[in-house]
Amino acid sequence: MKQVALTAQAMEQFSDLPRSIQPRINNVILRLAQWPNISGTKALTGNLAGNYRIRTGDYRIVFKVTAEKIIIWKIANRKDVYLD
Repeated sequence: MKQVALTAQAMEQFSDLPRSIQPRINNVILRLAQWPNISGTKALTGNLAGNYRIRTGDYRIVFKVTAEKIIIWKIANRKDVYLD
């Protein structure tokens, strides 16, 4: 089991989500602790290489895996998640 941490930006994005979506996102965050035995993750490419994403409905959670923990740095709707 790995420790899962959210950046300040990800925590803010989580709190801005619709209340009906937050429990679903929270369940996915809890599942991430079982890395790498979790289905539905996808390695990202291009300028996001080295990061992964997992989806739930129209929302995406983007994270990086280190030796000690999983760092979630973005939670957003799929139409906005890869913009920046």
